[in-house]
Amino acid sequence: MKTLVTGAAGFINGYLIEELLNNGHQVIGIDNFSKYGRVEKSYDNHPNYKLIEADAKDVELLKDWLQGCDHFVVSAAMIGGISYFHELAYDLLAENERITAAAFDAAIHAFKKGDLKKVTAISSSMVFESTTEFPTPEDAIKRSPPPQSTYGFQKLAVEYFAQGAWEQYKLPYTIVRPFNCVGVGEKRALKGSQVTSGNIKLAMTHVVPDLVQKVLKGQSPLHILGEGNQVRHYTYGGDLAQGIRICLEHPAATNQDFNISTSTPTTVLELAEVIWKKCHGDGKPFNYVSDPAFKYDVQMRTPDTSKAKKVLGYEAKTTLSELLDEVIPWIKDQIAAGEM
Repeated sequence: MKTLVTGAAGFINGYLIEELLNNGHQVIGIDNFSKYGRVEKSYDNHPNYKLIEADAKDVELLKDWLQGCDHFVVSAAMIGGISYFHELAYDLLAENERITAAAFDAAIHAFKKGDLKKVTAISSSMVFESTTEFPTPEDAIKRSPPPQSTYGFQKLAVEYFAQGAWEQYKLPYTIVRPFNCVGVGEKRALKGSQVTSGNIKLAMTHVVPDLVQKVLKGQSPLHILGEGNQVRHYTYGGDLAQGIRICLEHPAATNQDFNISTSTPTTVLELAEVIWKKCHGDGKPFNYVSDPAFKYDVQMRTPDTSKAKKVLGYEAKTTLSELLDEVIPWIKDQIAAGEM
């Protein structure tokens, strides 16, 4: 299979492209390096990988590189930590709409030519920002109020682009909703503003790397956003990549949507305690204080993952403890190198 991936230098795609290459795909990646700048990847020189430095809003360029491609992972977007939702509310909506429209314009063109077989659209758990149905199944999207943040609203629009392209042009699709990706390789966004929590300047206001760096830097009491009762499903990047690949390849995924996530819920306070113990052992009692929460810090985000297991045979299996054993040493090295 030959697959085009936009936003190739992004965090999740760092795992996805490696997963695709390891499973026999030829991959073309497109990225303008606007988020992190240039980042070296282990597969940069892989014979089946080609990286194009370009803007994902360039429809004609996308059309050119989609020639001969079987699959198109529509993934490019402005995305960052929760601070992005507040500071870049308009840009997240406007820029991501332009990126999405360009991707689907090019995909429809390639499909009509007979090249493209399917689009795999990367949505977000934030489409369920306003739901009151927990755990949240995929079809709750039909019953839930619209998201309140412009980021969540635009991700919902991505899903409507896929629906519209199918209804009008019969372009097959799969919608993938990743939940709380955690792994190595995520750095401070170039456009991200400096956010301070207690005496520590945060890396990107994503909860796992920021809690880890605060603990490693000796913050005590540990500052957490809100009361710490926010529920999340922290999913290892390698597991998400496998799930996205299966969604791309599996015939039963066509014209379906899937929550791709671990099934295990964890509160922010529980997460903080696990990180504290892994960094300090039993020698230092855990203590924390609460900082004011962000407006769009959703209290409950917990997916029903049974559809992916039933239809695709997919299940995320990496535990929180296992993924932290990989992430904590990486962040420690990043701090030592002055990157965080």
